[in-house]
Parts: sequence; structure tokens; C-alpha cells
Amino acid sequence: MSNKELYYKICETHDIPVFSQPWWLDVVCKQWDVAIARKGEHITGTWAYPVEKKLGVTLLRTPRLTPYLGPTVFFPSDLKESKEDNFEHETVSELIKQLPKSPVWHLAVPPGQKQAGIFKNTGLNSIVQQTFLIELRESEETLFSNLKDTMRRNIRMAEDEVILTNSPEHLKDLYHYQKATLSKKGKSLASSFKEMQRIMKACLEHNAGALWVAKGKNDNKIYAIVWQVWDKKSSYYFMGGQNPESSNYRPMSLVLWHTITEARAMGIEKFDLEGSMDEGVERFFRNFGGDRMLYIILQKNKSLLWKMKQMVFG
Repeated sequence: MSNKELYYKICETHDIPVFSQPWWLDVVCKQWDVAIARKGEHITGTWAYPVEKKLGVTLLRTPRLTPYLGPTVFFPSDLKESKEDNFEHETVSELIKQLPKSPVWHLAVPPGQKQAGIFKNTGLNSIVQQTFLIELRESEETLFSNLKDTMRRNIRMAEDEVILTNSPEHLKDLYHYQKATLSKKGKSLASSFKEMQRIMKACLEHNAGALWVAKGKNDNKIYAIVWQVWDKKSSYYFMGGQNPESSNYRPMSLVLWHTITEARAMGIEKFDLEGSMDEGVERFFRNFGGDRMLYIILQKNKSLLWKMKQMVFG
């Protein structure tokens, strides 16, 4: 049995993050494979990765529309807390040995991965990014009280202004909102609408996503959209957008708050806001009272050909 065949079975019995699920990888990668660590007869960890080669260069890169793609460690239920770090270190060390020998890396690993020393010792550079994680074990009242005062007021006001529905048919509106927002910043949207469609279809088929739309009660106009994605342990603000024709920011606050309460109602442990290094976005997310968390992007470029390609084409 190949690692990939075994991985399908592992995903049926273990908690695998949504972005490492086979069905997600089938959508965002042309090809993919997986490293599997074992200790005796037990599976101790997995690391799914894209199989990609361009200009004859093997690449290890986080696929488009995929926030994280890193190792998943399965800690034994009877493992003492004092031994967890050693267990994780051994597992990640074994997994990284199995990854392709690639001269080019740009791979974002999920928040909470602590084994930075292993990555450095294998010649990888670590660039730090940030996100905000909200613990959902608290009551809804406590979570609401953790919001900034202005955020709470905006949410209460928006409740009188808009109606929220789960409406995946409005995905194209979100695409246009994203495109307009990036255009104002002099940037272009990296993904196509067809790519977004394929991921949405897969999310709906696997009960792992929703598209929350805020429409005006009086004018039926769309004001804000948030695409929520989840697995058994975490829910994610995957993508969102505000109608560029509107200056009313309150509906976006309400929609995002709604995704948080929906995740809590599903029994999910954490909500990941996928925080941005953009100052405005970071400030908005900070108002939701989450804990600032760092995550690592593993980088390397030992290919002269790929360096020349980046210099010419970016």
C-alpha cells in the first residue's frame, strides 16, 4: 500500500486539518503525495505536500487558496505533557526526511508548530507571519464581551440593518469584491473564479464550508460576504469582502461575528481569523479579542534558474 493510499484511511480515523484533506488537495494541486511517520505499528504523524515541478525545478510551495500545509502530529492519549515536545520533534524530523529534495521552498505551516530548530538545521529560512485565534470553549456571552466596545455596537446596529443567509450562489459577488479591493491597493487577484468555484463545490460536498451573505432588510442589497471553512477542530475566515459601492462597515462585523458563533455551535475548538500583515485588516481582526499567534513560512531558493525566473517575472 502506498503512502497516499494509507493516507486516505488515516483521514477516516484521525483529525486532519481541512487544508490537508485529500479532497482539498485534489482541488488545489495537480499532484500531491504525503509523508507518514511511524513508531512501531503506530502512525505518529503525516505531512501532505504538493508534487510540483516547473522549468525542471522541484518546488515545495503552499498551493494557491491554501493558507497552511504542514505536519500533523498524533500525540498518544496517554503521553505525558512533559514528553510531548520530544515526541513532536521526533515525528517532524522523520516527516521532513521523507519530503522531496527540493531546492525551492515556500511553505506555510499552521500556527502552533514549534519545531523551528529542525527547519533551520535542514537549511530552511523561517519567515514569521501572524494570525488571531479565538478559543471557542467560552460561552457566547463571554466571547461577545471580549469584543471591543465599538465592535459590539456595530454588530448590534447591523442586526437591525441586514439579514444573514448561507448563500453559496453569491460566490461570484465575493470574487468581484475581492478583485475590487486588491485593485485599489495596486494588486491583482492570484486565483481565478473557476478555482474558487471548485473549492466551494468541494467544501459543500464535504460539509466543510459556508458562504454567509449580509443583505439589507430594506433594499435587498448585498453589503458583505464571508466564506467560512472548517474541520473538526478549527474554523477559518477563509475569504471575505465588502461591497465596494458601500461605505457601511457594520455588516462585515456582523457576518464575521456570525461565523464565530456558528463555529462554536458546531462544537469547534478554535476560530482562525487568518490574520493579515496588512495594517487595516490586522486592526479590524484585533477587535474580535483573539490571541495573536505566529506561524512560520519555510523558505529556500537554491536554484539559480528559479532565482533568474523570479528576477524576470517575479
